[in-house]
Amino acid sequence: MALARIQTSILENLRLVGHLSDEQFKEITATDEEMSGEALEKLLGTEYKISQFQLLIAKSKACDLRPINVRHCVVTETTYAKLDKEFCQKHGVLPLGLAEDYIIIAISNPFDLRVVTEVQKSTGMKVSILLGLASEIDKLIEQDEDHQSAGFGDVVEALGEKFVSEDDLDEEDFSDEESGPVIQLANRIIEEAYYAGASDIHIEPFENQTRVRVRVDGVMTERLTIPSAASGALLARLKVMAQLDIAEKRKPQDGRIIFKQYNKRGIDIDLRVATAPLNHGEGIVMRILDKQKSTLPLPALGFSDRNLGLYRELIKRSYGMILHCGPTGSGKSMTLYSALGEINSPEICIRTAEDPIEYTLDGLLQMQMQRKIGLTFASALRSFLRQDPDVILVGEIRDRETAGIAVEAALTGHLLFSTLHTNDAPTTVSRLTEMGIEPFMISASLICVCAQRLMRRVCKSCQQKYQQEGNEAEIMQRALGWTGRVPGAAEDGCPACGGNGYKGRVGIHELMATSEEMVKGINAGVEAATIKQIAMRNGMMTLHQDSMLKVKEGVTTMEEALGTVPPDMEAYEVDHNVVEPKAKKKKAAEKADA
Repeated sequence: MALARIQTSILENLRLVGHLSDEQFKEITATDEEMSGEALEKLLGTEYKISQFQLLIAKSKACDLRPINVRHCVVTETTYAKLDKEFCQKHGVLPLGLAEDYIIIAISNPFDLRVVTEVQKSTGMKVSILLGLASEIDKLIEQDEDHQSAGFGDVVEALGEKFVSEDDLDEEDFSDEESGPVIQLANRIIEEAYYAGASDIHIEPFENQTRVRVRVDGVMTERLTIPSAASGALLARLKVMAQLDIAEKRKPQDGRIIFKQYNKRGIDIDLRVATAPLNHGEGIVMRILDKQKSTLPLPALGFSDRNLGLYRELIKRSYGMILHCGPTGSGKSMTLYSALGEINSPEICIRTAEDPIEYTLDGLLQMQMQRKIGLTFASALRSFLRQDPDVILVGEIRDRETAGIAVEAALTGHLLFSTLHTNDAPTTVSRLTEMGIEPFMISASLICVCAQRLMRRVCKSCQQKYQQEGNEAEIMQRALGWTGRVPGAAEDGCPACGGNGYKGRVGIHELMATSEEMVKGINAGVEAATIKQIAMRNGMMTLHQDSMLKVKEGVTTMEEALGTVPPDMEAYEVDHNVVEPKAKKKKAAEKADA
């Protein structure tokens, strides 16, 4: 029996790209033997030296499917949220993600249509198929098995401890930071945090033990405790990886770990390391910078429609100062990178001064600060002004000198982006004034201030709707003039969110653009509360209002919104997006009555 049509098409594709000669093609297709797909693949590999990847490309063209190099995929805790892992192992199916009502899977056998049907029945979703190598799919599933079962148990046992400290441990047994268990423990802590989607790792010494915690979606979770006797070696190992002075334990130090050099799993991340002397020894905090992640587009950051349109308009100005404020970990850097990515083009020159450089972006000329040699934000800014950039990013305005040069740059034809540590947008003006910047300089240079926070997203797989009542309904009514059913997090969660009811985070923003009225207020030296009233009269939504908007849209829960930003509407009332102080309304009413 002649070869099946798809098998013939595979051979034809191999012939067209030169992997098979015309004679070889005729030789294989001329056979009268019935040949299965596996037999054909084995024949091509052994007799005709066709590589697996060459065959994958030919097979994908014949089946009209996109090929994928599964080796570059990463298995996380949520990979098997929609498909049972045993099913995936049995049928060679690797779930890759979700897109609207589609589940994306990688398979190696496109001829087994029963698998696709089973996936569709099991998930209740449409199926998008990518074609990968069977060996790579199986390897990744097995690797995930190893990762899930590894944990910390074997390493802690090698250290002579199982999650709790013992009094009879010999400190000398753990004094060598180059010992095998210590190296494994340091790597495992970082790997486990990475797989859990953590943003930070905290190693905290106490009198009888050292605690390891990670921050996932803004919430701290304890992952491990180790004996105090082992903590010195662990800290020394991490300081060696970060190229810090292991003998210096009295002063804080900052460093960076390029983790790709220390692991064989292909995890390409950097860690920003900060040590600090504490009462029971040195503590260390490591911020995970995932180099495999790209910056997000502005619409994916959580901007409301009004704020997104206004912000896009403001970042296209030719000169002036755009400031982002908020605490550490509020998403300021990601927003700035996204803004630069939106305006980046071959026609403009963008230079950045950063500490550290968190993401490397094409088309940007980025400079890493080196305070030890005197390369600070202020000195970098001075050098930039002599190099004719169109756009400048300064990582942070920390002192009067940097603030003064930043304002000067904004007034002399440059568009300047930077960050400042203030609680909300209006107090940024007061902060700059405290740094010694004249009010008229601030009003002349400032384009806008964007205050922001990050809130946890409610898990879409298990969210529950409920009707607001009592205080919650009143808060929503006063903030947006609306009440209704809002999302709530399920108590037990689901596999997709790890049982906590939330998955991922979204930004909330307080975008304060300058106006003629605000310029007059800044020049007059009015206090921050008055600046806030002016901004709200000109359409600014506060952080609290934007958080309530996210609740209304079903992005997060009332509990999470109130926990992130408390209500701030006691002195204001909202009426068709026009906000006025209550006191002013009261006086107007009294005057009308008189």
